[in-house]
Amino acid sequence: MKTLFMVTSGRSDPTRASIPLHLAVNGSLEVGHAVSLVFAGDAAELVKSDVREGLEGIGLPPARDLLSKAREHGVPLHV
Repeated sequence: MKTLFMVTSGRSDPTRASIPLHLAVNGSLEVGHAVSLVFAGDAAELVKSDVREGLEGIGLPPARDLLSKAREHGVPLHV
């Protein structure tokens, strides 16, 4: 199964920004699905390392860890 996840929030709402990342790498990817991530709107700021490094949603792994896992598995990222 192929799944496209849309990330539309940025640093102003770190929990909302982290949810699609978490679902993609700790959900779909873990069960063998092919996933892609699209960063639209405010989420485009996550390409900046300082934003990515400091983004931590409530009850979720830090964005830096989620995106690192996505890179390790070759998940396509689109901005």
